[in-house]
Amino acid sequence: MAGLELTSVKKSFGGVAIIHGIDLSIRSGEFIVFVGPSGCGKSTLLRLIAGLETTLEGNIRIGERDVTTADPGDRGVAMVFQTYALYPHMSVRENMGFGLRMNGVDKDDIRKRVDRAADILHLDRLLERKPSELSGGQRQRVAIGRAIVREPEVFLFDEPLSNLDAELRVRMRLEIANLHKRLGATMIYVTHDQIEAMTLADRIVVLKDGLIEQVGSPIELYDDPDNAFVAGFIGSPRMNFLDAKVVAVEGDHTTVSLVDFDDIHVRLELERPLAVGSAARLGIRPEHFDASAEIALTVPIEVIENLGGIAYAYARTEDGNPLIIDIKGDRNVVEGKDFTARFDAARAYLFDPETGLRLR
Repeated sequence: MAGLELTSVKKSFGGVAIIHGIDLSIRSGEFIVFVGPSGCGKSTLLRLIAGLETTLEGNIRIGERDVTTADPGDRGVAMVFQTYALYPHMSVRENMGFGLRMNGVDKDDIRKRVDRAADILHLDRLLERKPSELSGGQRQRVAIGRAIVREPEVFLFDEPLSNLDAELRVRMRLEIANLHKRLGATMIYVTHDQIEAMTLADRIVVLKDGLIEQVGSPIELYDDPDNAFVAGFIGSPRMNFLDAKVVAVEGDHTTVSLVDFDDIHVRLELERPLAVGSAARLGIRPEHFDASAEIALTVPIEVIENLGGIAYAYARTEDGNPLIIDIKGDRNVVEGKDFTARFDAARAYLFDPETGLRLR
């Protein structure tokens, strides 16, 4: 196991900057997940760590070693890709041990490492099968086993579950989480799926346009986002945002009116008072609407999404802003009719509409 340190790491392609100076410390044994929308730089950052891309500026350290210019094979990392990349003519055992054999590792040592990895991944009974005889989840486990046998200091996963169906993704998430607990290894995992990030990570790194927006535990990012981007990205369905205007300031309390609603005021406690008349954006998560809460918003329901134990109502304000409401499986909510959604001010967040930064 080893920790990892990125210092002022930058990367460009053809003069186009992709990574804009990343500073990040990862502790030994930590499970880190990079998340963000397509094009945010998360896979590029992972490839820089792996040595598959060259670093334009900055330094990368794994443990005590500076590996910024080291070859991929000398960095002590193993990478699991989105595609399984298994040799179809080789058995599971041969696929898992192939890299070791190419590096001249002793046959007995290869057998021991493969057997150990197969035991960890429950592949014992599949070692003599060919990839064509395996399910998608089994093939991905073989790809992970191929990384385990290398006994790396750091495991790198680049969207390894995106080719699997929904049920298999859930099962593989649990297997990867258990694998981390069993090995205690440092793992860095890239995904665009924030549910994967929330269920797997010790800490999440949220990226946007080649920059880190926020780093923290899943609950920290959910409960205490630094900006509107993180607030909207973490949580499913995403947070609702409503235009607001400051109408009163009394000590450490700021009252805003909701632009899309008549005579709806929300009084929030802020450390820094805002100027009366200034604009803001109020955020409220769909699951934080509660029938017993104080502040009431009446909206026409367009669509109801029933998922069994939970249900979401989709509505729009008078100005066309979308609003998603967790109606807690309420069967009395009807499409095409008005519904009153309620929330408490303590559950709301306030953001600067220009910078997106959280107003605290």
